[in-house]
Amino acid sequence: MLKRLFTLFALVLFTSPVFAQFEIGASYELRDEDPQSGLGLRVESGILNSVPLINFGLRAHFSYFSDENTVNRDTFSYDRDIQNYDYGVALTAGMGVGLVEPYVGLGLGSETVDLKTSDFQGAGQRPQNDRESNIYWNTFAGAKVTIIPLVKPFVEYRFTGRDLEMPDLEDKTGRIMFGVVLSL
Repeated sequence: MLKRLFTLFALVLFTSPVFAQFEIGASYELRDEDPQSGLGLRVESGILNSVPLINFGLRAHFSYFSDENTVNRDTFSYDRDIQNYDYGVALTAGMGVGLVEPYVGLGLGSETVDLKTSDFQGAGQRPQNDRESNIYWNTFAGAKVTIIPLVKPFVEYRFTGRDLEMPDLEDKTGRIMFGVVLSL
């Protein structure tokens, strides 16, 4: 379902003349679960350009986190690689206030976690490789600063929940992002 949504997003993004502004960006991301740091990419296009004062947009994003843990016990040891990546789409709304453009957004996405075990040594049962995927919703707030019209540094906080039916504040993750957007 999300692949179809991304295909539709790409078709609308690249074929509609209504979308006058296009942004592509990269970020360094910190979150409150392991792995804690990663990199992100985003592509955003303006929509509803006839609405005065408020800049509406449609965004696609991708984030990648990776970490390696070494587990040492009395009878065995092993290395475990954790790779986490997520992607999604969101609607954004922002307002230019001088050089600063604060914005908010709401979206859906998918997250995949891969756990891979290597270098197992010792007695006991070898831990299994594992893969888990979840659909999530997110809401975010941030601000872009227009230092040069084509280059805009930004900071953003994204709150993510994995329970789509009844939000559970325990099943969430927060993430802060620092990055740069190029406006084309």
